[in-house]
Amino acid sequence: MTRDGYKSGFFSIVGCPNVGKSTLLNRLVGQKIAIVTDRAQTTRNRITGVLTRKSYQMIFLDTPGMTKPKNKLGTYMQKVAEEASQDVEAILFVVDAKNGVRERDADVMRLLKTQRSPVIVLINKCDVASAAQMDEARKTIAEAGFENVMAISAETGENVDKLETLLTGYLTEGPQYFPEDMVTDQPERVICAEMIREKTLQLLLEEIPHGIGVGIDRMTLRPDGELMDVWATVYCERESHKGIIIGRGGKMLKRIGTEARKDIEWLLGVRVNLQLWIKVKEDWRNRQQMLNELGYRDD
Repeated sequence: MTRDGYKSGFFSIVGCPNVGKSTLLNRLVGQKIAIVTDRAQTTRNRITGVLTRKSYQMIFLDTPGMTKPKNKLGTYMQKVAEEASQDVEAILFVVDAKNGVRERDADVMRLLKTQRSPVIVLINKCDVASAAQMDEARKTIAEAGFENVMAISAETGENVDKLETLLTGYLTEGPQYFPEDMVTDQPERVICAEMIREKTLQLLLEEIPHGIGVGIDRMTLRPDGELMDVWATVYCERESHKGIIIGRGGKMLKRIGTEARKDIEWLLGVRVNLQLWIKVKEDWRNRQQMLNELGYRDD
């Protein structure tokens, strides 16, 4: 749909793992569409977030953290991140002021220098970083040759409204790509699977979560329209991990299910009966068929 004077545009959100990209996406669109944890590489796929105002629409592409791939899944994630930076109105490069702008960020900055789209550097976590840490981040970014810089807090929303105002200057006259009430192009079953994976990332031991994938097998609304049955499978790479996910007496799996169900109910607006199964698929992150089945498709 195109209206006279209406503007729209696409923006990619890039950066190293765990700098707050998904938190920023959720803040920009005004609700949770991307899972957030303190684990690196939480986001595995490109997630589209949509912000619609009366006179314009912004489409944000949240991407996996840019890092050196260790398996086929990692290679896929890196490709997704790099492709999302092409042919957009601007690239939002997020860095973590608290932990500092490090060599891994420098690698990304060198890559961004080769892109045609303008780059806006967002120094995130200004709410918890010290003045000295903020100054050091600004200095490093300036030395790398980036001039368009803004300090924000994706967690608290500080300066995010100013960021939106800044981004309106990059919009061009164009169509409203998505309906007004649409905040993401992700299917409900994909978001539900991600919500389950988020709980595993938050609750399980550090060496396990990256080897976990979640697939929604079936979603069925009962005839009375008051309860949704959701069947999901959690995949892990080792038999020993299966026991940890289930926990003693099934307590861990029950906790994962209980916490995931609350988020899924909020998303779907209906009570949910969530059933979880655990399956071992050794080295699934290097098996293309499994990657395809879980939605990490290279097409």
